[in-house]
Amino acid sequence: TNSILTNRYTHGPAMTTLFLTDSSHAAHAMQGHPERPRRVQRIVEAIEDTGVIGDVKALPVVPASLDDLARVHDRAYVDEICSFEPDNKTYMIGGDTYLAPGSLPAARLAAGAAVQATLQVLAGAATNAFCAVRPPGHHAEAGAAMGFCFFNSVAIAAATALEREGIHRVAILDIDVHHCNGTVDIFKDDPRVLVCSSFQDNFYPGRYLDFENDHVLNTPLKAGQDGKGFRHSISNRWWRRMEDFAPDLILLSAGFDAHLEDTISQLEFTDSDYAWFIRELLAVAETLTGGRLISVLEGGYSEEVLARVVPDHLVTLAGKG
Repeated sequence: TNSILTNRYTHGPAMTTLFLTDSSHAAHAMQGHPERPRRVQRIVEAIEDTGVIGDVKALPVVPASLDDLARVHDRAYVDEICSFEPDNKTYMIGGDTYLAPGSLPAARLAAGAAVQATLQVLAGAATNAFCAVRPPGHHAEAGAAMGFCFFNSVAIAAATALEREGIHRVAILDIDVHHCNGTVDIFKDDPRVLVCSSFQDNFYPGRYLDFENDHVLNTPLKAGQDGKGFRHSISNRWWRRMEDFAPDLILLSAGFDAHLEDTISQLEFTDSDYAWFIRELLAVAETLTGGRLISVLEGGYSEEVLARVVPDHLVTLAGKG
């Protein structure tokens, strides 16, 4: 796949992979909701049980500042939502996104993790990183919370990177089963950011699916599609586009909800499809960016799938796979 790519970097010493998470995410909770604390808790348990934690470097998380959030979100939206302090009740926003007393601190920690990981990688303190955070972020638009998301962590990380000297182009790849409407909304007029999104066609949220621009590449997959179709689409569309774009940094919205065991969708990926993707992406990153890759958890609602695929994801990032 990567024979088409020309080496832009000389490979250096062994890679260091950061792992960022924070137990405070658990305060963001609502009874019976699929986006639940156990998602991340199960990931942490799995990487500890399998010993993968020994292959990565844990980094404490600092919450995103209001200025961090305002890099991609309307300042009025940031000020309004961050000034809201729920009592013991849970408030629904738009029918699918909810605010509990711990929701906004968790969302700011999620965005902060993505920002920290990006700054560490750009500073050369690490090669790549994985952020096991929640709530997810890729549905959050410039001025709206939706789809379980308040702040678009990956978009905030991209905007942070673009403020750094020598960073001119950032690629955001999204493999969540849902289209990354928020990421497209934020960067639809910014050609410095390439957005590639694979998703189940005619599925939530149905926004920006027909949006066309040279730096937005939508890759819809029909319901019932297995990993073979996913691999074919990615290999034939994304890698060449990545080479042409020549990013200085790659960000991955790592959703694992297209798995056949995840009941939220009708795609049928397997563990091996996710393993294939991260191996291919890492090879592309090593060629194009010297390995600079930040992976941030988005969807994925089967605890058992997360407990299998995320440790493998981390092992590959750490160069042990």
